[in-house]
Amino acid sequence: MTNIVFDIGNVLITWDEHAAFRGTFPDDATIDQFFAEVGFYEWNLEQDRGRSRSEAVAAVSAKWPEYAPFLDQFFDRFPETIQKKISGSWKILGDLKTSGLRVFGLTNWGAETWPMAEEVHPELKNAFEDVVVSGQEKLTKPDRRIYEVLTDRNNLRPDECLFIDDSPKNVEGARIAGWQALHFIGSDGLRSSLEDLKLLRS
Repeated sequence: MTNIVFDIGNVLITWDEHAAFRGTFPDDATIDQFFAEVGFYEWNLEQDRGRSRSEAVAAVSAKWPEYAPFLDQFFDRFPETIQKKISGSWKILGDLKTSGLRVFGLTNWGAETWPMAEEVHPELKNAFEDVVVSGQEKLTKPDRRIYEVLTDRNNLRPDECLFIDDSPKNVEGARIAGWQALHFIGSDGLRSSLEDLKLLRS
């Protein structure tokens, strides 16, 4: 195993989607009700697939015009949702690179919000040998093709790639693509798993 591939959201950076709506709604429970009413997570996934901000707002305006301003401001306030790094995972990433392993990124992330991530966390620009961003490719995990974008672009063998993701379905997608994969539930557990695989020293 020579190539380690990290998901980013909720593996290296915590995504607090509620942060963009605090101040607009009285509490997180009310935000959750709003999310359920407008299908927020499905709506957001379309941006991960490459939909633009203008198209996303238009889609909401057509169905819930009263909510369009709230979801439009989500893009402006997006940096508020990604403020916190998962420090243990960053330490692991650095240790893997120090040990000589190649490190890549593969993330479901909007093309228009990815530059915001690099602005909030400049270390993202140098963390990876390459990073595949779904919104740029117009493909999302767990579609097998997005895993193949990374391996094809970097001339990697799938069986020499280990993927780390917090989503079980994305982990399974990597395995279907011929990769090995670990389900991320915390940096301590990840370090232990990598030590068991002899990729990190205990």
